[in-house]
Amino acid sequence: MTPGPGTLISLAGLPGTGKTALARLLAVELRAVHLRIDSIEQAVLTWEALKGVVGPVGYLVAYALARDNLRLGHIVIADCVNPLMVTRDTWLQIAAEARAPTIEVEIVCSDPVEHRRRVETRRPDIKGHRLPSWEEVQGMPYEGWLRPPIVVDTAGRSAEDAASALLALLALPGR
Repeated sequence: MTPGPGTLISLAGLPGTGKTALARLLAVELRAVHLRIDSIEQAVLTWEALKGVVGPVGYLVAYALARDNLRLGHIVIADCVNPLMVTRDTWLQIAAEARAPTIEVEIVCSDPVEHRRRVETRRPDIKGHRLPSWEEVQGMPYEGWLRPPIVVDTAGRSAEDAASALLALLALPGR
């Protein structure tokens, strides 16, 4: 499915798989709105009353922003771990409310050694953001899929190569 105006591209995958790098490249290529849950959550956490407790607020804000932008006809890329069926289903519901098609994409890194290296060596790019440890990533709940997503494996490839592969899967011309 080629993403046209008003399409939601819902990304999912554990931290360190390359979701944000891929989302940024896609956002530029498709001139899409990039909604990054980490950025939203970190902004929320700057309010003293919420220090250390964000809960579902990041997703709720992103859902509202996605709905607004889809209704305006923008392509929206949701960049989040999206680990539960309830979060994945809510993205579908938001798109349906905006009468927008949804493309679900799971980003994986099939090489556990490479995945661990990425998690342990990356640096935060959002002020104050604490990245999860490898042990925390391994312990995160991550439910299986009921609907088969498009799967992009980032193991052994650059973000640019992964983005080109996804664009090809979406039947878009490569970069």
